[in-house]
Amino acid sequence: MPTIETDEHKALRTAVSALGKRHGRDYDREALWTEAAKLGYLGVNLPEEHGGGGGGIAELSIVLEELGAAGAPLLMMIVSPAICGTVIARFGTESQKQEWLPALADGTRTMAFGITEPDAGSNSHRITTTARRDPDTGDWLLTGRKVFVSGVDIADATLIVGRTEDSRTGRLKPCLFIVPRDAPGFGRRHIEMELNAQEKQFELTLDDVRLPAEALVGDEDAGLLQLFAGLNPERIMTAAFAIGMGRYALAQAITYAKDRTVWNTPIGAHQAIAHPLAQAHIDLELARLMMQKAAHLYDEGDDVGAGEAANMAKYAAGEACVKAVDQAVHTLGGNGLTKEFGIASLITAARVARIAPVSREMILNYVSHQTLGLPKSY
Repeated sequence: MPTIETDEHKALRTAVSALGKRHGRDYDREALWTEAAKLGYLGVNLPEEHGGGGGGIAELSIVLEELGAAGAPLLMMIVSPAICGTVIARFGTESQKQEWLPALADGTRTMAFGITEPDAGSNSHRITTTARRDPDTGDWLLTGRKVFVSGVDIADATLIVGRTEDSRTGRLKPCLFIVPRDAPGFGRRHIEMELNAQEKQFELTLDDVRLPAEALVGDEDAGLLQLFAGLNPERIMTAAFAIGMGRYALAQAITYAKDRTVWNTPIGAHQAIAHPLAQAHIDLELARLMMQKAAHLYDEGDDVGAGEAANMAKYAAGEACVKAVDQAVHTLGGNGLTKEFGIASLITAARVARIAPVSREMILNYVSHQTLGLPKSY
């Protein structure tokens, strides 16, 4: 695995950084989304034959990280091209690829992703949203609930994780369905969040939502293989989101520490200020290395290796982001809590990287029993 970025990746970083800085912290989400799509950044990971850039999650994570570092992150990049686009590219029918991938790549269509349920949380094995066949028509009928689904109001469809019954064993197995926004029986409720984010969160209800047979993505028997094909990119992209946010907060603190002078000396000259900022930078850089490893493994087709690395990257990035934001606010003192400097709102946003899409405790569980071979407590 390369430990130094290629010239192409460096050029991509530079170009995306310039785009993010042009839009700035007060960016208009729709305008930035449209321009990023026009420049080919939204679909950089999708196949060239379907309108994408032919790259991978490595390239897409660079885009999201640099936009975040400029203060203009696009949360739906984690969902639409990374999760949904990847799953459709890997497992979708040719018809699904032709219908969705070019539109996801050029930004004209967006797709949300629904997996979390009120009673399931991080345990995907307890998902109760079920899909059953109509024996007369062959249609699917979906029933269930989802919570904390981002951007449903701006998405043309939602990729829903449901479960079908295995006729041989009677057990439920996960499957993925494309549910159009206006499908009868598909309801949504806005969840009010104390979070300063342009993308809204929703609770979804599916009341016998009727879908044609071709709404199923991939093989009905593939199960967890298809599900984790989307969850690993989600973790990698969440790491990119967190690293970008941490870098943005750190940059504001560094500028302030250079300019703010007390007793004839910039406060950044004092080790009590300088050392925590240096530690925050180190933690963010280390998290990025693990993110790059995870992206490399995933793009090389090593789903097992990518699973471990993606979880570690998400954990490291979430922790580094929270610490960087906290230290940035602390460096600015009272100014760190003002709207003028715009970093206090990141305190809540940074916590998201610790909580979603999987908590740090569940990642520690994963590493303890998958990597270290320790017994499960659950």
